[in-house]
Amino acid sequence: MERSAQRLGRALVVIVDDRVAHGEHEDTTGPLVTELLEEAGFIVDGVVVVEAETAGIRNALNTAVIGGADLVITVGGTGVLPRDRTPDATAGVLDRPIPGISEAIRASGLAAGAVDAGISRGLAGVSGSTLVVNLAGSRSAVRDGMATLTSLVPHVIDELSGLEEV
Repeated sequence: MERSAQRLGRALVVIVDDRVAHGEHEDTTGPLVTELLEEAGFIVDGVVVVEAETAGIRNALNTAVIGGADLVITVGGTGVLPRDRTPDATAGVLDRPIPGISEAIRASGLAAGAVDAGISRGLAGVSGSTLVVNLAGSRSAVRDGMATLTSLVPHVIDELSGLEEV
């Protein structure tokens, strides 16, 4: 049984950016991810902005999982700088990593000419019955990452909800 293409499930977007959290910059990636998720058939519960600190990121992820989100997309904090803590926080909430998704996102970014895609530490995996995916913080990384995810996410969510035959 396949899930309706119209309704893939509920999603939450977590923006990890100190400047946005402090009101110093406008969030431009949250609306983009929301639009792309809605085009893919998700109901977006909202966009949460957190500072780039492990406890806040982990708290946002745990809240989404407990709240029953099918998919959580984090944006930002995936690089190698000391403030890039999203993968570290994400690793602490994942029950099962899915490295193929992260590898596909990095590979598509590199193929599109985004040199920084090769140094992204972004993770993907399952926490409870929620798929969690880290994307880099640029608009191009979001567009490219979402294009890659569009074909992968429905299958994972169907498996997590028991709709796919095992």
